Amino acid sequence: MQRVMIYLHGFLSSPLSVKANQMRAYMTEYHPDITLHVPQLANFPAMALQQACDLARRYQGHELAFVGSSMGGFLATHLSQRFGGKAVLINPAVHPHLLLQGMLGEHHNPYTDERFVLTPEHVQELKALDITDIASPHKLWVLLQRGDETLDYRLAQALYQHCPMTIEKGGSHAFDGFERYLADISAFVWEKSQ
Repeated sequence: MQRVMIYLHGFLSSPLSVKANQMRAYMTEYHPDITLHVPQLANFPAMALQQACDLARRYQGHELAFVGSSMGGFLATHLSQRFGGKAVLINPAVHPHLLLQGMLGEHHNPYTDERFVLTPEHVQELKALDITDIASPHKLWVLLQRGDETLDYRLAQALYQHCPMTIEKGGSHAFDGFERYLADISAFVWEKSQ
């Protein structure tokens, strides 16, 4: 059965981010037999989730795994619960509609050079997708750094409290030293569930 990993970047990011490039390089060198997708997601989270679901749907019947950073972690949680498969969440966004409520207006994605406007309607779409319960906590591994300057790690610690979790002192929203976990991420997502 074909193994497929989908890496989901965060808000205002892209497949060209440092972590995405590290994941791509690691998988190419150590797991060339696994199909890795790192899609460019829409700037609007509800649209990004639809894109990610469409991609996962193409591989139903295969072994799926997800890795997501920040908003991508929020999306990866949805995909793991909807399509099965394990996921690793890196400083995941929790209740992201609350964060984006304070970010309405024009934005610029520095990777894609796209300019777009975040509206109250986009925030409402995101609120409707809010996650308050984790159906299969053993399928999610959460990586958090307390020094995250964008998200309060304690929100993720609370929501994902029954999941395997690693919390480091210091760090940043980018999750400093992500490359240290690449081998463990691969081992976790492909380990057979008990």
